[in-house]
Amino acid sequence: MTEKQVKTSENAYELMKSRGLGPLAEKMGIELIELSAERAVATMPVSGNTQPIGFLHGGAHVVLAESLGSFAANVHAHPWGYAVGIALNASHHASITDGLVTGTCTAVKLGKTLTTHEIKMTDENGKLLSTVRITNYIRKKGE
Repeated sequence: MTEKQVKTSENAYELMKSRGLGPLAEKMGIELIELSAERAVATMPVSGNTQPIGFLHGGAHVVLAESLGSFAANVHAHPWGYAVGIALNASHHASITDGLVTGTCTAVKLGKTLTTHEIKMTDENGKLLSTVRITNYIRKKGE
């Protein structure tokens, strides 16, 4: 995580300082804007993340969404545990060929063993591009 201004909870700051975003998120150009267990926001450029015909790759939508949902779930579990994804569903609503995509992740349920988050990807004008739902399993450290 860079020293830029990111709105985070205390748990999120500690977790991201020790783990960072990870190499895939960095390769995709994902920039974290906000992070807590309840809400996470990040951007990703379309450039470099497209299909051969020029549209943002559906898998890129999912990488952004899963990253946000996993980050938020891990903040919820920190410092006593960690989260691992167990289910993901994506629906793509519109395509995009340039610009910046924003992912906004909102907690649906933050439980003791499971979390569910919904992530909506929008373009720079707020147009909905895709919706993803992720469920993470919370494990105690050492398991």
